[in-house]
Amino acid sequence: MTSAAAAGQHPKAGVVLLHGLARTHRSMRPLAAYLQRHGYPVVNVGYPSRRHPVEVLARIAIPPAVADLRRGGIDTIHFVTHSMGGLLLRSYLSSESPPDLCRVVMLSPPNQGSEVVDHLGRYRWFRWLFGPAVAQLGTAPPAPPLCLAAPPCPVGIITGNRPAFGLSRFFPGPGDGKVSVARAQLPGMADFLVVPYGHSWIMRHRSVLAQVVFFLENGRFRR
Repeated sequence: MTSAAAAGQHPKAGVVLLHGLARTHRSMRPLAAYLQRHGYPVVNVGYPSRRHPVEVLARIAIPPAVADLRRGGIDTIHFVTHSMGGLLLRSYLSSESPPDLCRVVMLSPPNQGSEVVDHLGRYRWFRWLFGPAVAQLGTAPPAPPLCLAAPPCPVGIITGNRPAFGLSRFFPGPGDGKVSVARAQLPGMADFLVVPYGHSWIMRHRSVLAQVVFFLENGRFRR
């Protein structure tokens, strides 16, 4: 876990960042730096995404990050997640109701599962490569994406429609190479935005970073 704070226009609002499966906190560093430049204290969480199921990873990653912000005097907490990080947050919120939770932005979340997992999850090499959590990311019940409630706060979702070469064959409609546009969505979400990027690096595009900050400040994306 890495933590950093910057004085600015949001002295009592902080942000927890949660990366995706088979990534590290380094993948979220550009977003962390951007948020800090806009005055947000940030905790950029690293967790062993390939070692445990989603519910265990949520307990490992999120409570220490929330405690870190609270120790710094933060009384409003936002979350920004990439990919499976959104499911960790939903798992955590299924048993916790933090009173300081404010807004959530999810980037390319498999909120209704991933068709890629449906196709490749039957292969032993795939399960070995990505660990126990990947088996939970399919589109059929009782997979966690279909069973977990939406966060009890405004949620903005950004997803892409530019899959890497060859990955579009897994999707009946537009998708980002890992998650279809349709399956990124959540009932009751406050706003939804589709951008012309792929799954892996959506969180590094300047236009996406700007939309994240705009949603944290306004509860909607800039149109």
